[in-house]
Amino acid sequence: MPVVKEEATLTDRYQTTVPAAVRRALNLAKRDKIVYEVKDNGTVSLSRAEPMEDDPALGQFLDLLQRDVASGNAQALTAAMRKRTRNLIKNVTIDLNAPLQDDRKA
Repeated sequence: MPVVKEEATLTDRYQTTVPAAVRRALNLAKRDKIVYEVKDNGTVSLSRAEPMEDDPALGQFLDLLQRDVASGNAQALTAAMRKRTRNLIKNVTIDLNAPLQDDRKA
């Protein structure tokens, strides 16, 4: 008998939200990775992914960022920058439920 049994709905983009009871049972937090395992009989298990080893590209990026901050090249986002960004994207709309385009047909 399952400890937790929950139902979720797929969006048009095949996305779903992991129910709160499942997140608590697996001790999941935002940005955590999960693993789906499909068995021969059609059942699926969901588990918390084990953390991966350090990503060398991420380490290099963080080093670059640290150097930029130390040299003064990185700066805080000013009110003027925020206003300019808002103006650049004010007419951009994104529908997260829209079907994905098949890149092979594009």
